[in-house]
This record gives sequence, C-alpha cells and structure tokens, in this order.
Amino acid sequence: MTSTTARTLANVVLVSAGVAAAYLVITKPPVRRMARLALRAWLGATVPAYLLVEARRAWESSRAA
Repeated sequence: MTSTTARTLANVVLVSAGVAAAYLVITKPPVRRMARLALRAWLGATVPAYLLVEARRAWESSRAA
C-alpha cells in the first residue's frame, strides 16, 4: 500500500466515523444532550485558558517594545 492510498483510506475512515457520530447526535436526544454538555465543558475549559495565554503573551510583548 502506498502512502497516498493509506492517507486516502484514513481520510475515508475518519469521514465515515464523523458522519456516523453526527447521525447519532442528530437522531438521539440523550446523545444530543451528552454532546451539548461535553461541548460546554470543553469550551468552558479551553477558551478561558487560551485567552489567558494570549493576554500574557500580549502583556510580555508590550513590555519588550
């Protein structure tokens, strides 16, 4: 198997898994609620952390200038 074929196969597998997950989230209300809670937890943790890192970086770069 060439690397191009392997990459294409991996992409097909990932897309099909994504479509299957989207189908479950759309059609099953309990899964939809679980996905919504997971999304809120993920965004609640990563967005503030990203903003803190960027604020620190901006603070340090303004001090150096």
